Amino acid sequence: MKRFAGKAALITGAASGIGRAAALRLAEEGSDLYLVDLAADALAESAQQCGERGAAVAHAVCDVADESQVQAAVAGCAERFGRLDALCNIAGILLLEHAGNTTAQQFRRILEVNLLGTFLMCRAALPHLLESRGAIVNTSSTAALAGMPYAAAYGASKGGVSALTRTLAVEFAKQGLRCNAVCPGSIRTPMTGSGSLPENADLQLVSRAMPLDEARGPEAVAGLIALLASEDGRHINGEEVRVDGGTLA
Repeated sequence: MKRFAGKAALITGAASGIGRAAALRLAEEGSDLYLVDLAADALAESAQQCGERGAAVAHAVCDVADESQVQAAVAGCAERFGRLDALCNIAGILLLEHAGNTTAQQFRRILEVNLLGTFLMCRAALPHLLESRGAIVNTSSTAALAGMPYAAAYGASKGGVSALTRTLAVEFAKQGLRCNAVCPGSIRTPMTGSGSLPENADLQLVSRAMPLDEARGPEAVAGLIALLASEDGRHINGEEVRVDGGTLA
């Protein structure tokens, strides 16, 4: 399929995990790509892999929690490709810690990257997406839909992403812009692999987040992101779609 031929997408968190998988999927479907992340070397590798799949690619180091860097990234995408049809907000960070031991600084940083960063990207991209009658795909989490132990900051940030998604969907639907969120769970990524449990964690609580069959790679989420960002998703708006192997079924 070439659902994105003649279109341009901006993807955050594109250096690894779901972000890289989404970039590769959209590249294979014909999209021009503007990729951003903080990890410069891994980001360049993602761009190279997308280029090898025939995509026109540009990339830039960007901290999504930094307003000026976000504005520069969106402007760079519009200048490079002359349009923006899809914004995929995938950048995120995870903290696993007892709620009582989580510092205000830690909590604030999770909110800055996961929630504020998503808002800043959406706000900066809005004029271009309204012009193209495009789509936003945000990354929420099963942690926004059910209690996730030792993830007070992360769950709160993803709950905010879900609420933001619904708000934007309603506010701009009549102008032709769609906004949806994916809610991954039990997905193998560098972020989830690096999240170590805190001391004295209750493993029975942790087991509540296990899939019914098996954990899967980020390509399982990338396919859904491509659907929601494409014309095949034109009648889907304001949704939070679980990709969790039945964990919350």
